[in-house]
Amino acid sequence: MKEIQYEIVKEIAVLSASDSGYTKEINLISWNGREPKYDIRSFSPNREKCGKGITFNADEAAALLEALQKEVNSGD
Repeated sequence: MKEIQYEIVKEIAVLSASDSGYTKEINLISWNGREPKYDIRSFSPNREKCGKGITFNADEAAALLEALQKEVNSGD
């Protein structure tokens, strides 16, 4: 099976960190040399391993941001 390769093009934020050193991050990542996408997933210390995550193109990321802003500002 072909190994999946990735390059973190831009580090955006660490969303959380566990006691074991794993971090949940949002980054701009190029997977297998493709166009970079916004990506949320967990990484082991030193990024030796990564967990399952979710990727967004720019339009999807903008829609997510708008939805989250509405939700946070709704006061519910």
